[in-house]
Amino acid sequence: MKAIVFQTPGSPSVLKLQDIPAPTIQTETEVLVRLRAAGINPIDTKLRSRGTFYPDKAAHVLGCDGAGVVEAVGAGVQSFQVGDEVFFCNGGLGGSIGTYAEFAVVNERFLALKPAALSFVEAAAAPLVLITAWESLYDRGRLQAGQKVLIQAGAGGVGHVAVQLAKLQGAEVCTTVSSEEKANFVKPLGADSVILYKNTNVVDEVLTWTQGQGVDLAFDTVGGETFYQTIPAVKIYGDLVTILEPDPALGNLKTARMRNLRISLELMLTPMLEGLVEEQEQQAHILQKCARLCDRNLLKIHVSKTFPLEEAQAAHELLETGSVTGKIVLEIAGG
Repeated sequence: MKAIVFQTPGSPSVLKLQDIPAPTIQTETEVLVRLRAAGINPIDTKLRSRGTFYPDKAAHVLGCDGAGVVEAVGAGVQSFQVGDEVFFCNGGLGGSIGTYAEFAVVNERFLALKPAALSFVEAAAAPLVLITAWESLYDRGRLQAGQKVLIQAGAGGVGHVAVQLAKLQGAEVCTTVSSEEKANFVKPLGADSVILYKNTNVVDEVLTWTQGQGVDLAFDTVGGETFYQTIPAVKIYGDLVTILEPDPALGNLKTARMRNLRISLELMLTPMLEGLVEEQEQQAHILQKCARLCDRNLLKIHVSKTFPLEEAQAAHELLETGSVTGKIVLEIAGG
């Protein structure tokens, strides 16, 4: 099969289109998927530039997110059959082959039926960001109806689905964006208050919006200084969830301690990295729930640009500009 492969870490130019052996079903519960599209996520660019979680392996195929059609099933597969349209988040971390390829093999427990309302491109953009936002807001942040939530970077891949999931939970949503164009993008998704962070003081705006109290929950999808700058915008005894590792060189937690904040870290890749089968199965259940929301037109996935598989290098270059609204997806011919 054709796949995008890299041998050593580096710039996007290390990504090469090659012919490699297609994966095959090895156990009775595995499913062979002919991929139609692969989502691109920031983790992909980080692994490409820094190296994967499995540096001892030579050739790497990136891509955690995929959508396609079931080509074959193992003898013990019960939930899927040939011809089913599916989507998933699996592989692509340097161990098992990722989704920048024509085929993938996935345990049936980690698959979900593709929402009928979404194209293959939209479905491939969805899994990692849906799981990340769901776990961050609902599991880590314990978001409840009537609460106020701040979502940093609401026009991004994770951010734009987090805005929608927070609204579906009955929360009031405030989010930050960089431009009027992105403000116009997030408002129809459910944002009640939109802050152009380049033009104003985010904390002051949030405190005004919450009558001086701060939000019940803040969700940081940016990291770096933004994590520390978010702390005073959270109410006393509130929650702050981040998907990035806080850098102690950029700030401290004194204010967080004084406000008795509950700080949570979210990395949806942990079950895959640690081989936690039940947790990976639970993430597939999240995708099933989100699929139903998509099919009821309650949840949308925004794809800003697509590239053919062979142009993965250009896709990485665009993502690394940091200005993408929603998601970027590779379309895979021959599916």
